[in-house]
Amino acid sequence: MTEQATTAYRICPFCEACCGLEVDLEQQRVVRIRGDARDVFSNGFLCPKAIGLKDLHDDPDRLRTPLIKRDGRFVEASWEEAYAEIERRLPPVIAAGGANAVATMLGNPTSHKMSLMLYFPRLARALGTRNMFSASSVDQVPKMLSVGLMFGSWLSVPVPDIERSDFLLIIGANPMVSNGSLWTVPDFRGKAKALRARGGKIVVIDPRRTETANVADAHHFIRPGSDVFFLLGIAHALFDEKRVRLGRLADHVAGFEQLESAFAPYSPERVADRCAIPAAVMRDLARTLAGTGRAAVYGRIGTCTQQFGTLASWLIDVINVLTGQLDEEGGAMFPKAAAFAANTRGKPGVGRGVVTGRYASRVSGAPEVGGELPLTCLAEEIDTPGPGQIRALITIAGNPVLSSPNGPRLAAALEQLDFMVSLDIYLNETSRHADVILPGPSPLEDSHYDVSFTQFSHRNHARYSAPVLARTQGQPDEWESMLRIAAIVKGLGANADIDALDDAALEEDLQRSAGDSAPQILAALSHLRGAERMLELALRSGPYGDQFGRNPGGLTLAAIQAAPSGIDLGAMTPRVPEVLRTPSGKIELAPQALLDDLSRVGAELAAPAPDMVIIGRRQLRSNNSWMHNLPVLAKGAFRCTALVHPSDAQRLGLTDGAMAAISNGARRIEAQVEVSAEMMPGVVSLPHGWGHSLPGVRLNVAAERPGANLNALLDEHLRDPLSGNAVLSGVPVQISPL
Repeated sequence: MTEQATTAYRICPFCEACCGLEVDLEQQRVVRIRGDARDVFSNGFLCPKAIGLKDLHDDPDRLRTPLIKRDGRFVEASWEEAYAEIERRLPPVIAAGGANAVATMLGNPTSHKMSLMLYFPRLARALGTRNMFSASSVDQVPKMLSVGLMFGSWLSVPVPDIERSDFLLIIGANPMVSNGSLWTVPDFRGKAKALRARGGKIVVIDPRRTETANVADAHHFIRPGSDVFFLLGIAHALFDEKRVRLGRLADHVAGFEQLESAFAPYSPERVADRCAIPAAVMRDLARTLAGTGRAAVYGRIGTCTQQFGTLASWLIDVINVLTGQLDEEGGAMFPKAAAFAANTRGKPGVGRGVVTGRYASRVSGAPEVGGELPLTCLAEEIDTPGPGQIRALITIAGNPVLSSPNGPRLAAALEQLDFMVSLDIYLNETSRHADVILPGPSPLEDSHYDVSFTQFSHRNHARYSAPVLARTQGQPDEWESMLRIAAIVKGLGANADIDALDDAALEEDLQRSAGDSAPQILAALSHLRGAERMLELALRSGPYGDQFGRNPGGLTLAAIQAAPSGIDLGAMTPRVPEVLRTPSGKIELAPQALLDDLSRVGAELAAPAPDMVIIGRRQLRSNNSWMHNLPVLAKGAFRCTALVHPSDAQRLGLTDGAMAAISNGARRIEAQVEVSAEMMPGVVSLPHGWGHSLPGVRLNVAAERPGANLNALLDEHLRDPLSGNAVLSGVPVQISPL
C-alpha cells in the first residue's frame, strides 16, 4: 500500500451477523475489505456480502442529493428545498385528516442505522399517528409477540448458546446462509463444525435440504405451514413419556399445569401425516432434547411467516423450558446487551409485560401489536375511502412494493396519496411513488452501533464504528432529517433549531427516568450531539456502564471508541428471574390467547393438505432487494429460480431452465424452473425481493436480470390472527410450463 494508505474498522451493515471489517483506504477510496481478525465478536469471519460495501458506496444509482417530483418527474434539489416542500405539503394533510391521515413504514435496513433506530421514536411521537407499519410484520412479529407474552418484553428472545451446546434442533431456519436471524452468530459454519467435532449433533427440519441441512447430522422434510403440528407432537411426547424436567426454572414458571391437557390431543401418531414427519422421529427428537445435557431448539422465518406463526414461536420456547434447556449453558439463553435492552432496565424480575390490541386497523380490524399494524393492511388503509383514511406516507429504508404481499395493489394505492416522503438511498419500486426522497449517507460515511442485534448476540459485546469516509458537503445525519420532519409536524417549521429540539426531548426523557439526577447527566452528555449522545447515555446507564461515575471503569462511548475491534463482555449467563418483565415475575408458559388459538390447530388438522405449495428462500448474496444492484453480489448464476423436485417436474411437465407460470387464483407470475432433489415433493421455492421490471426505477444492475416477485402471488388478507404477520409460506399454488 502507498504512504497515504490507512485502515479503518467497520461493523458490516448487510445482515444480522454484524461482522467486524477492516477497510483499507487510499486517498479516500476503498481498495480492500477483509474480516477483522481481532474483532472480539466475529474473529475475522467474512461472508461475500461484505465486499459489496465498496460497490454500494460507489454505486452510480445510489442517491446523493434529495429528489423532488415535479410534473411527474424527479429533479435534484437542495436539502433546503426538499424540507421546504415537506413543510408546504405535509401539514395541510394533517390539518384536513388528523394525525392518522399520515402513516409511517420502516424497512429492515433501518435496524442497521443507529440514527434511524434511535430517532424514529421522536418522529413517531411528533406525528401521533396509529398508522405505523414495518417490515417486522412480514418477518418476525410472531416471535416478538410470543416472547413478549412469555418473558415480558418484545425483544427478550432466547438464542442458542452454540459454543457450549451439544445438540441443536433447527426448524425453518438457514443460519449457514443468514449467520443467524434473531440470533446474531457470525461464522455459523465454524461454530457448527466445532459443535460436531466435540461429539454434538445438529438436526434440521425444513421443506428444503438447505445449506444448513447439508452440514447437519440429519435432515427431515416438513410440510410447509405445519410446524405447529410437529412441535405439538414433540411437546406431547415429553409429557407422554414423562421426560419433562423444569429443573431450576420450576419456581419461576406459571401456567405449567395447563400445558399437558392442552397438548394431549396432539400425539405424534396423530399429527405425523399432517406434518409429513414420522411419529418415531418426533419421539426420538423429544428423547434427545430431554436426554442431552446441553441442547436447544431454534426456529426462525419459516416458523414465523405462516398461519400459526405465533403458536410455533411459542412452542419452541415451551419445549426449551420443558426439557430444562432454557436459560442454561449450552441451551437457549438470554443475551445481556450493553445498551438499549428493555430487559436490562427498571426493576429486575418484574414489569408491566406487553399489551396488544390497544387499537385496530380501520378496514380489516387487525389488532395493534407492539405499536404497529400489519404491513399487509397498508394498501387497504390508503385505497378505502372514509374517516381515518391514510392520505400521506413516510417510508424509511423500505421497499414494501416488492417485500409485502400483493405489491401491485400497494403500488396502485401509493399513487392515490396526497403526499409521500421516502428516506432512501435508492429510487426503487416503492420510492418511485414519493414526492420527496431524502437520501441518507452511505454506511461508510456514517457512525454505527448495533442497537438491536446486540440483543440477539450469541456472546455479549460492545462495538462502535466511526465514519470511514468523509460525506458529501451539506449531507445531514439521518437523525437530523427525522427531527426536521418532526419540527415541521409540530408547526415549528423547516428552519427550526434542531439542536434545541433535540436538547428539549432529551431533557424531558431524563426528567422522567432520572429525576433529580437529570441536570448532572445532561451536563455529562453536553459534549455530544444526536445519536452519539443517546448511545453514550445508554452505555453509561446500562448493565456494564460506569453509571456516570458510580461504577469506575464501566463502559462509556469513549471506551468503545478506543477499542476499534470491540470490547468482549463474555459468554451468556443464566438470567432468570432477573431478565423477566412480566407482571407475575414468572415465565408465562400458557398465555390464554395462545391456548385459545389451539382451536384453529384442531380444525386445520382435519383439513387435507394442499397438492402444491410455495415457500420463499434466503440467499447469501441477496438479503434485501437493493443488493441485486451491486455488481459484486449480482454476478454469477441467475438465482431467482423456482426450485421443484424431479418428481413434480415430471408430473407437471416442467423442464430445468425453462419458464413456468405460477399462479394463485388470479395472481400469476412467470419464473425460470430449476429442478432439484433438495426440494420436498409438493413444494416449490422462489427467493424473495425480486421483480425489478417496474417502470420509473433507477436500479440498472438489478434491471438486467429482474426475476419474478414471489410476493405478487400472495394474498394480503392472509395473516396469523394473533400477530398480524403475513402468511408467506405454505400458500397453495398451481404450476404449468410455458
